[in-house]
Amino acid sequence: MRCQPIRTGLTVLALALPLLAPQVIAREAGTLPPAVVEAMAQAASSPAMAEYRRRLKDYQEAHGAFEQEAGAYWSQIAEKRRGRNAKRREHLSITLDDYVLTQPPVYTGPKRPVNPEPEGEGEGEPRERKYVPVVADLLKAATAQFQWTPQQPANDIEFKRVYARVAAAAGLTREQAVRVYAFETGGNGNHASQSGFHGSRAISTAIGYNQLLTTNTVELLAEQGQDILRALNEKAAALSGPARKAMDTKIGVLRKMVALAQSVPDDWSQHEKIGDTEQGWAMHAMVLDIDVGPLLQTHKLLTSVIFARAKGYTRPLSAAELEMMNLTGDGTGLDMVTMPLPMREKVPTSNFFQRSGYERNPVAIRHNTVAKLLAVTDARMDSNSTLPGARELAAAF
Repeated sequence: MRCQPIRTGLTVLALALPLLAPQVIAREAGTLPPAVVEAMAQAASSPAMAEYRRRLKDYQEAHGAFEQEAGAYWSQIAEKRRGRNAKRREHLSITLDDYVLTQPPVYTGPKRPVNPEPEGEGEGEPRERKYVPVVADLLKAATAQFQWTPQQPANDIEFKRVYARVAAAAGLTREQAVRVYAFETGGNGNHASQSGFHGSRAISTAIGYNQLLTTNTVELLAEQGQDILRALNEKAAALSGPARKAMDTKIGVLRKMVALAQSVPDDWSQHEKIGDTEQGWAMHAMVLDIDVGPLLQTHKLLTSVIFARAKGYTRPLSAAELEMMNLTGDGTGLDMVTMPLPMREKVPTSNFFQRSGYERNPVAIRHNTVAKLLAVTDARMDSNSTLPGARELAAAF
């Protein structure tokens, strides 16, 4: 077992005994080495430490009160969500009373002070972030796990043409496909665009025209895998020679991936676990493939359209409404989409997020009602749809 650094122990003791009065140090002296006792005395008499403890106490009191208020707020959000779900199961009307109509509390107290006595090695250094695989990792995993490499297009226009053909055949409109692409990629993304990619790092595994996460890919293979395999087999029937052999190999790899995705319960958390493995990274490489990628991108949007229809929402989804379902999940997105227009002005966006997700989403915080969020989504779609990538995709339809 790794020993705790003496310096860390000193700081903890100094904080645990607010002022470290001489009599306290004297009492501890019988159980601690002389050097430690001397160091404790020095720490206790440090003006910087005394000021730090005072500011830390102020921070803890203020932040503790905030956490109590925030905890109650987000518990109410969850309770209201459960209530809405229950009412929908009973086919009952949803009213304003089924939402929390106040905005989340915001912490305005003092910042956490910096300890002038660092607690051992490494304090103040940024925590190591979970590694996010990038396209190069996905390609490497596909080779290692399935001895296969996705067939990428010669240029992105080729990928856009295939995607447009697949999306139109499935019933998606040009407006839906182009405007979602414009919003998700900024209007100029390509088939391998990754969220927040900079240098050799990315902030998310979201890739492609609709920014699929690894979990999305695993889930789509589990739920739509047979349809995708059927489409590839139909395409293979028209091929011969090396092209047919390559397609047969791809189908064999995809069949293994579908079996893996279906080997666990059809649950987001289970699919997320697979997505965090190298096998999941290899599966995510299918998004890059000229034959499979457009099918995955299309099914991601199509499942939302089908979900809305199954729930009795027959009006065509606008691109902004479809994006809400793409962004927050079908059930949560439909909650916003089916909301009457007058209610959209009054219902905070916090009703549709978990606390952690909301606090990481500056757009939802800034545009803090359903009406504002849909409006800014539409505005971004309008602006980004004029860019070259979006115009190329529109022309491909």
